[in-house]
Amino acid sequence: MWRPLVSVVKHFGRCCGGCELIMAMVSEFLGQLTLSHGGGEEPKFPTVVPVRDFDPAKDAARIDTAIKTKGVDEQTIIDILTRRSCDQRREIAFEYERVAKKDLNTALKGALSGPLEALMLGLMKSTTQYDASELKASMKGLGTDEETLIEIVCSRSNEELLEIKRVYKDLFKKELDKDVAGDTSGDFAKLLLALVQTKRDEPSNVIDYEKIDEDARSLYEAGVKRKGTDVATWISIMSQRSVPHLQKVFERYKSYSPYDMKESIRKEVKGDLEKSFFTLVECFENRQLYFANRLSEAMKSKGAKEKVVTRIMVSRCEVDLMKIRTEFKRQHRRSLYQTIAEHTKGDYQKALLSLCGGDD
Repeated sequence: MWRPLVSVVKHFGRCCGGCELIMAMVSEFLGQLTLSHGGGEEPKFPTVVPVRDFDPAKDAARIDTAIKTKGVDEQTIIDILTRRSCDQRREIAFEYERVAKKDLNTALKGALSGPLEALMLGLMKSTTQYDASELKASMKGLGTDEETLIEIVCSRSNEELLEIKRVYKDLFKKELDKDVAGDTSGDFAKLLLALVQTKRDEPSNVIDYEKIDEDARSLYEAGVKRKGTDVATWISIMSQRSVPHLQKVFERYKSYSPYDMKESIRKEVKGDLEKSFFTLVECFENRQLYFANRLSEAMKSKGAKEKVVTRIMVSRCEVDLMKIRTEFKRQHRRSLYQTIAEHTKGDYQKALLSLCGGDD
């Protein structure tokens, strides 16, 4: 569609002799059109996809037999549930209840235990239901699991957060922002609430260089340049601008500040606020690399942080785990598959390897 325009532009460039600036602007514009982040859904890179020749009744019967087997046949349960899409698992659950006259979740709870149980029950929810449930669990009872809150709220896209808010209300009859406000405080609460309000701009095909420069300067003047930090300015820019815009802002920021954005965050803020801003910037720069690094840290920590590993593998296996695998290998010089094999064990390991979907 754009080829005729490109050739016209090239011809025009040659005729003008000195039109490098126009050429650069037009070529950037065309690049934006073809690479546009648009308002549409992000492309998916799943490791778990719908299985062909799917027979939910047969799968349900096999799971029923596996649960009733003396000592439980975990392998069959893993083989089926980790290699079916969310919609297919839902159909299996429906068939199971019809035949076994009981709820599949309840049956799995009774048959499995430990991290394998948590992983399988996680797979029985849709990605959004799972995220909403994890958020609820992080704010339930005494004390807040800030790590989970930060990971989910700061790493999900605007579209994902909108969907999570809707499902959260359906499941728990409460507004997510009210629960977040009730469980957090100070600037940390303000940042999370600004993100949960999903006011982020849609990516635009027009690059506003003036706005990029203005935002970069504002971030610098609100932080490194002054004594103390004007956190409100940081929050409003990072919670409202589109991701492609912010990527250019952080690049431009380096021409004002002696430190890049991540170094500035380390110098300016501490605690949960620091972790939140840092997670945001990492996800703006490369979301899949952020998840790859989280997985690496979680598995290498003493007594592998199974909760973190489970959460990322379950929540991303139908979204972008294939891309996370690629980033993992590139960054850590070994595959995610090999790392899981080395740092986990037993049936839990088998389930994770199956979700991983192969070695790189």
